[in-house]
Amino acid sequence: MARGGWVYILASRYQGTIYIGVTASLAERINQHRSGERSEFAAMYQCRRLVHVEPFDAIEDTIQREKRLKKRNRQWKIRQIEEANPDWLDLYDELLQ
Repeated sequence: MARGGWVYILASRYQGTIYIGVTASLAERINQHRSGERSEFAAMYQCRRLVHVEPFDAIEDTIQREKRLKKRNRQWKIRQIEEANPDWLDLYDELLQ
């Protein structure tokens, strides 16, 4: 049975520094980012606001999507975020519901 995952984008602020990651356990991974663990980049630039999330059924698809997102230019990434989250709200609280 395939295990799923999440592609997520964190931001430091509205249209600030963005970080793209992949995980099988989204809540746990976001908590790590918020406490400054396991990502020097995210910690250095204070990327703690969860602004975009995409679930996948298979971790292989998740990783492939992350790689595609990382290759895109910044403006394309910002458009992706703003299509679903125009105000760059922190989606973390919705995640816990």
